[in-house]
Amino acid sequence: MPRKRKLLAQLSALQSNSSFPPFDALVNLNTTSDGDSAPKSSKYFAVEKKNSSQLEADFFNQPCISLAKSFLGQILVRKLPDGRELWGRIVETEAYLGGEDEASHSKGGKQTQRNAAMFMKPGTLYVYQIYGIYFCVNVSSQGEGAAVLLRSLEPLQGLDAMRELRNASRKGPTKPLKDWQLCNGPSKLCQALGIDKAFDQRDLTQDAAIWMIPGHDLPGEQDVVATTRIGIGNTGEWAQKPLRFYLRGNKFVSVVDKKMEREMAAMGQISCS
Repeated sequence: MPRKRKLLAQLSALQSNSSFPPFDALVNLNTTSDGDSAPKSSKYFAVEKKNSSQLEADFFNQPCISLAKSFLGQILVRKLPDGRELWGRIVETEAYLGGEDEASHSKGGKQTQRNAAMFMKPGTLYVYQIYGIYFCVNVSSQGEGAAVLLRSLEPLQGLDAMRELRNASRKGPTKPLKDWQLCNGPSKLCQALGIDKAFDQRDLTQDAAIWMIPGHDLPGEQDVVATTRIGIGNTGEWAQKPLRFYLRGNKFVSVVDKKMEREMAAMGQISCS
């Protein structure tokens, strides 16, 4: 049978199957009759390639505090079902260190159905709900039960879609949201990017709907403010530990610690603004 007719017959057989053909079937179709596996240029056999600039597993495989700082300046990408991509630069994070951390959902090393993602490989999303309404998104790191909360983003692309998603969750007549209000808080971030419980336990290095890419002009140590975390006042000494990190002078940060910035300036760690 001529090669062209043979390919058409194979395609017809594949299309008659209700399920999508397995990858190896496509590979077999993409070989020559003499077994040569050299790829052909036909668009029908093209396999979508992974984004080459995407942050890989090695990036996420670092201690929690280090990862929380390393996230600053990186770009979170969310691809909506309609194909639109929403981009945001990470400008604020919080580190939750696992078992010993009284503010962590995994304190005491306790693993539950809710926090299982915190014990999975670095780069796994942990999404939980607060007040029975809002969602927050974290990324697992090295360390049993350790994860980084993504607190705020600087919107870069898809701002109109972010507004649509934020407005859909707001009740009654409201004023138009300014750019800096779209993602300046962990729940706002999730609303603006359409992140809910369905994203829990997803892998940032493999998922087709959410991933990270390297940012440009990453901050230096002098650009990062280390201060206390938000909303954990009942955790004793852990409420005072400097485990929240944000980009100094960035207007998209949720809460600015002026006192800490003055102390850093007094010690010569940053310049006075």
